[in-house]
Amino acid sequence: MRRLVIRPGAIGDLIVSLPALESLRGDYLEVWVASPNRPLIRFADRVRAISSTGLDLLGVTGSPSLLIEQLRGFDEIVSWYGSNRPEFREFVQSLDLPFAFHRALPPNACGIHAVDFYLEQVGCPAGAIPRIYCGSERENFAVIHPFSGSPRKNWPLEKFRALARGLERTMPVRWCAGPEDPPLAGAVYIEDLYELACWLARARLYVGNDSGITHLAAAACAPVLALFGPTDPAVWGPRGPNVRIARWSARSTPI
Repeated sequence: MRRLVIRPGAIGDLIVSLPALESLRGDYLEVWVASPNRPLIRFADRVRAISSTGLDLLGVTGSPSLLIEQLRGFDEIVSWYGSNRPEFREFVQSLDLPFAFHRALPPNACGIHAVDFYLEQVGCPAGAIPRIYCGSERENFAVIHPFSGSPRKNWPLEKFRALARGLERTMPVRWCAGPEDPPLAGAVYIEDLYELACWLARARLYVGNDSGITHLAAAACAPVLALFGPTDPAVWGPRGPNVRIARWSARSTPI
C-alpha cells in the first residue's frame, strides 16, 4: 500500500492531527504539509511542502501532468486539503484519483477534542496523545511564549511580564517568539520547528497561550501551563500528563 497524506494547516492544526497521521503508516507513506511543518513529520518515508508540489494548480488551466502522474502512483490519498474547494474535489474525481477527503476543522460545538476528531476520521480509537520525541534532558529554566495566531487569544503581555518576575525568583526565564510574532527584545528565535521542540523539551516549565507553539511544547513533553481565553480547551487544549490549562477573561487573571 502506497499512501499519500495531505495535511495543510498551521503548527497546532498539524500537531493535534499527528496521531491520526501516524496511524496511516504502511508499506510506504508520503506526507505533504505546510512548509514550516516539514521538520515535525518524523515517521514518513518522504515529506514534502505542499507549496513545492504544484497542488494549488490542480484543476486550474494548465494542470501539471507530471503531478497527476505522481498522484496516480498512490493506492490511497488521504487529504485534508481541498475539503472546502468543491471545484478541486470535482476535478480529482473526474480523473478517478484515489482521494479520500476529510473535514479540515472540527465543527463548532462538536463536543469532541480535535485529536479525537481526526482519529475518528481515519477509523482509530480516541484518546491518543500527540508526541514529538526529542530525547532532551530537563534543565532549570522556564520558557514564556506570549503570542498566538490571533491577538484575541493572547493573555496581556504585561501579565506575562509580571508572571516572569515571579518565576525569576526560582529559575531563569527565557522568552520565545516566532518569525511572524511581534518583535520581542531578547526572545529566542528558532526557525526549525523540530529544533524548537527539542529546546522546549529541556524547559522546566513552559507558559503560553492557545497557540501552535504551546501544542509543540506539550507534544515535546515539556511541563506546560496553557492559558486559554475565548477558545474552548475541551476541543483545542494541548494533551499530555505534563499539561495544565488555565482559563482567563479580559477582566481577570487565569482562574
